[in-house]
Amino acid sequence: MVSSPINPPEDLDLLAEKCRFLESQCAAHVRSLEKANDDLEREIAKRKAAEGAIRNAYNELEKIVAERTREIRSLKDRLQAENVFLKQELAGSNAYGTIIGDSHPIKTVISQIERVAPTDANVLIYGESGTGKELVAREIHKHSSRKAMPLIKVNCATIPKELYESEFFGHVKGSFTGAVKDRIGRFEAADGGTIFLDEVGEIPFDLQSKLLRILQEGEYERLGEDKTRKVDVRIIAATNKDLEKEVTAKRFRDDLYYRLNVFPIQVAPLKARKADILSLATHFAKKLSREMNVPCPRLTQANLIDLQSYDWPGNVRELENAIERAMILARSKDLNFSMIKTGFQFSESPPTVSPLDRDAHGQVMTEAELKQFERQNTINALIHCQWKIYGKAGAAQLLALKPTTLIERMKRMHIQKPPR
Repeated sequence: MVSSPINPPEDLDLLAEKCRFLESQCAAHVRSLEKANDDLEREIAKRKAAEGAIRNAYNELEKIVAERTREIRSLKDRLQAENVFLKQELAGSNAYGTIIGDSHPIKTVISQIERVAPTDANVLIYGESGTGKELVAREIHKHSSRKAMPLIKVNCATIPKELYESEFFGHVKGSFTGAVKDRIGRFEAADGGTIFLDEVGEIPFDLQSKLLRILQEGEYERLGEDKTRKVDVRIIAATNKDLEKEVTAKRFRDDLYYRLNVFPIQVAPLKARKADILSLATHFAKKLSREMNVPCPRLTQANLIDLQSYDWPGNVRELENAIERAMILARSKDLNFSMIKTGFQFSESPPTVSPLDRDAHGQVMTEAELKQFERQNTINALIHCQWKIYGKAGAAQLLALKPTTLIERMKRMHIQKPPR
């Protein structure tokens, strides 16, 4: 058996040299790979940092958008609420026009308005129903530094007890049965302006402390919400009650009374300023003649005597209603107030004289006579226009009515066009 030859020493050295060379090459490759790996890790870290910054910026942007959306929604809700409240106010804003009268009580009220209007003092207006307390509140707001902001009216006597808090301060969705969405309250709608609390003595005792908090701190919470809100409003209140007696009877908080009664104004009843009746009656006659599209009636000396001999328990509001009734019943430009003390309650017995004879003697018609006269007058107009309702030379134009109004009147009076 022949054995293989042993490599000479120089072959071993060459092999060792090759091994060292390969090791050095491997080490170089490892270092190169490690460097590439480090570069890749740094790039990954850089990209992660950039992604994190983008994510943070996106989150911040989302927060800003959400905040702006809430602000826009809040402003939209407030504007919508203001629009509703202002439409309600506008419907009654011209009830009495401007303050009318030259009597001493009226001059005193005007002087008080001039003094208190430029301030931010709370005002409490006293007076019987129908004296024009709301008009005084409007004049105070109109001459104040808040006149560019809304005047919001709240009739405290018409709000159900369980809805007071929601009406005053608003509520959030789900805070009670029927709260299907967030709603701002009257105080928030009046922010920066004035709120008029009519019949303030009707506010429930347990809610008066929350009203006092707004007066003292300008803070409140919506019903069902923990967030405290700030509001800047001037409060003008009105009442026909004796609030001092209400305080004594423990039905009205004394601290709230003193907060509201900073500047009291007393509006005199009409029976205490009968010198204003002529100017008020003239104003109402002109106003109603425009609304009714009829000539302005004459106010005679006899009219003035009748009007001034009555005590007007319903005050200015009752005077306006009386003039409107007299204008509806008048058959000429002359008005008749001889029946004013009985509230224009006329007998419905059959007439003994014709309507024309009554008109000639300045008398009046019963309600039944008036209805029959209106029906016959409508038929006469239709016959005159050959039963044409619409357009020129139509019965609606002749009667100064809308065609739809005439049609409804014909249905109500059972008036039908006769067959040919």
